[in-house]
Amino acid sequence: MTWQTAEALTRVGTMAALRLVALAVAEADDKRADWLQTGVQDALRGEGSVPDIAAACGKLARDPEEAVRRRAADISAWADNPGC
Repeated sequence: MTWQTAEALTRVGTMAALRLVALAVAEADDKRADWLQTGVQDALRGEGSVPDIAAACGKLARDPEEAVRRRAADISAWADNPGC
């Protein structure tokens, strides 16, 4: 469920959707964070068009909540290397 939700939200690609993923990563233990990362990367590797994740993460880098800013940076790094 975690992987599928992260994948679906990443495919949506809006700032609001990725903010939810960032908040989930902030609250996740290591195992759940791995599933979230897999979902993000699978969305980016999959067929079809995926919105500009870097742009949304760039906007989230200015979010008032520190946890969102930090985890948006993680998501951006995952997007830069979806073959991990």
